[in-house]
Amino acid sequence: MYQYDDYDQTLVDERVAQFKGQTERFLRGELTEDQFRPLRLMNGLYIQRHAPMLRIAIPYGLLSSRQLRKLAHIARTYDKGYGHFTTRQNIQFNWPKLEDVPTILGELATVQMHAIQTSGNCIRNVTSDHLAGVSEDELEDPRPYCEIIRQWSTLHPEFSYLPRKFKIAVNGAAKDRIATQLHDIGLQLVRNDRGEIGFEVLVGGGLGRTPMIGVTIRPFLEKIHLLSYLEAILRIYNRFGRRDNKFKARIKILVKELGKEKFTEMVETEWAAIKDHLLLDLQEVERIKTFFQPPLYETLSDDPSLAERTAQDSRFGAWFRHNTHAHKVPGYRAVFLSLKVPGKPPGNLTDSQMDAVADLADQYSFGEVRVTHTQNLVLADVKQTDLYELWKQLEFLELATPNIGTASDIICCPGLDFCALANATSIPIANGIQQIFDNLDYLYDLGDIRINISGCMNGCAHHTVGHIGILGVDKKGEEWYQITLGGSSGKDAALGERLGPSVAKDQICHAVEAIFQTYCEHRLEDETFLETVRRIGIRPFQERVYGDH
Repeated sequence: MYQYDDYDQTLVDERVAQFKGQTERFLRGELTEDQFRPLRLMNGLYIQRHAPMLRIAIPYGLLSSRQLRKLAHIARTYDKGYGHFTTRQNIQFNWPKLEDVPTILGELATVQMHAIQTSGNCIRNVTSDHLAGVSEDELEDPRPYCEIIRQWSTLHPEFSYLPRKFKIAVNGAAKDRIATQLHDIGLQLVRNDRGEIGFEVLVGGGLGRTPMIGVTIRPFLEKIHLLSYLEAILRIYNRFGRRDNKFKARIKILVKELGKEKFTEMVETEWAAIKDHLLLDLQEVERIKTFFQPPLYETLSDDPSLAERTAQDSRFGAWFRHNTHAHKVPGYRAVFLSLKVPGKPPGNLTDSQMDAVADLADQYSFGEVRVTHTQNLVLADVKQTDLYELWKQLEFLELATPNIGTASDIICCPGLDFCALANATSIPIANGIQQIFDNLDYLYDLGDIRINISGCMNGCAHHTVGHIGILGVDKKGEEWYQITLGGSSGKDAALGERLGPSVAKDQICHAVEAIFQTYCEHRLEDETFLETVRRIGIRPFQERVYGDH
């Protein structure tokens, strides 16, 4: 993974010192709340329902074991003993004291971490595939380009106060595991007719109150022009994006209002004026790539004993099938650590679990941990011969629930329990739905179903692109839930269709169970939930759900 040089470290250290002074001035009453707000937001600090919330960047989801131990220390020392991993591959602490935040940022700086630009109207944490570098379907590792974009965008003077927050994702695989089409800018590595690798550029995706799928404005962009083209897009957005209405300020609204053709024309005109003055230094690209070289894999073959072991131990077999993934190097597997334990808040990890996972990463996966878009963790480079012993340790840590990619692997925001913006709780609903699946055979029979639960229209849990999306709404002080069906965040990205009127809190889990039952009755052999929804339409589900409830 990328290692800071003196320039990087100095920048982060100076930023910590700067925010320390700003916080002290605010606490002394020398800065008003309105003056302090943009300063704290640019350093990842929100004021939530009960306490400040600090969001820490995990660039493209990559953590060293040393960094994870530091996060455990922060959770234990300055918070309530846990952290929450988000769909942006960040981690959030929900209970730090305001006066402690500069000290926390100082501790993070000692392990090359920060909270710069994790909030505010700026370019946020760049996300990428959690299987980058190990996936069999990968054209090229996207992480060097994520790092280049991170360095270019950090404290960029022209883009520090955009009309609204701005999110970029880079994907190098055939499968989309990071919702590329749902970002302000999505970059997909592709090969052109001449065999060259470059980027397909998508713009205008986003969720929240007005969800939209991004559109391709350039099918192929040479790598050398990556930063100049991004700069051109951001300049057009910064110049013409709405600033009078925050609900219409995202780039997706600008693209829609101008139209794809006009927006593309404006970007191309801007790009033509700057493209030759901001060429990507290919030597610098090669230098960055050296930080992402494959680890020293052993020369192995696939473990022949795995088939017998999975047959003999059904629990291990279920975990192996659902929580491990093929690796491009023979003899290795990528292992998912499920943060979706029934009865626990999805995406949460305690300080003791963080320390233990860091130890496991050192022992089994070259000291590296990855955060997924779906709020789980990955040990990407585990020898197949180590899988059984690793599984036993993960079981002890309650990180081996065999549910990755199933309906109980729920994406969920903190909701009303923590967030000042939320209209309804999310975590209790996730826990209630998970209780439906006490019989794991029933869970596995359902196949790949993605459930996303958001506590408000901001859609931090991406409910609009869940196969089943659940949105918390407020009705005269009571919590109700709107259901959508048929969304997808993959290559076949689609927005879910509203099922019908909202459902009361005490009925939402029963409604979801009715959806599962309807799916089981109507699906064809080997047909997925998404295929069934699209084939039969929403009405059969609606009649079943609202007929019973």
